Amino acid sequence: MNTLALFLHYSAITMKSWFQYKVDAILRSLAVFLREASSIIIIYFMLLKFETINGWNVNELLFLFSFIFFTYGLFILFFTGLRDFEGLVNKGTFDRFLLRPRGLIFQIIACKVDWFAAIGHGTLGWMLFIYSANNINIEWNYLTITYCTFAIISGVLIQGALFLFLASLSFTLIKISNLRQMLYWNTRKFAGYPISIFHGSIKFLLIYIVPFAFVNYFPAQYLLRKSDLADFPIMYIYIAPLVGFVLYALAYCYWIYSLKFYKSTGN
Repeated sequence: MNTLALFLHYSAITMKSWFQYKVDAILRSLAVFLREASSIIIIYFMLLKFETINGWNVNELLFLFSFIFFTYGLFILFFTGLRDFEGLVNKGTFDRFLLRPRGLIFQIIACKVDWFAAIGHGTLGWMLFIYSANNINIEWNYLTITYCTFAIISGVLIQGALFLFLASLSFTLIKISNLRQMLYWNTRKFAGYPISIFHGSIKFLLIYIVPFAFVNYFPAQYLLRKSDLADFPIMYIYIAPLVGFVLYALAYCYWIYSLKFYKSTGN
């Protein structure tokens, strides 16, 4: 309870600092929302012309995108510190965390929250989810709601695991911005589409290297059962809600190992 209270206290301080200028804060969140929404609008109008992509109609594609945006909105609410961890190592700020009587991961998570990205991505993801789910054939019951809930949590943890792994690499490589851009941001551009449309190498990347397929494609397939599911082992749709927990545990083990090689860069 003490740890939770401290986290909430940190969050309140961060929110006050980010929203010190309220109009600017609202406009920045709106800018994030509009920036991401513009790509969705382009895809929407494109599909009005072509109707489907490998059997996926516009509402089903919006459903895929909703998982990406909503899970990232939740991810950035808790893991902004991991996303921007490279800066802590670069500037020597991480040394302060080592001297404090709290867990390192807790301090990194609690010290920073990107509320603008969280609100912008999260709102867009939630709107897309509500809109698309109401226009596709999904039978909502206790089982599907439970599955979807754990799949979203797993999707957040998958992204958390990716950034925790990259944060661990910062101890030895110091600067990893280009690697982060390549592994996460560039790869995420593929994730909004059904992975069945891509070459085998891209499928391998999205399933086994940077597993965005378990963030949205396989959870969506559990609910939709599109014909292209036959291209993949059926068990993938059942293990999707567990993948994030396993990956985050493995990334945390690597973090503990990599921490032994940390050397301060000074200030």
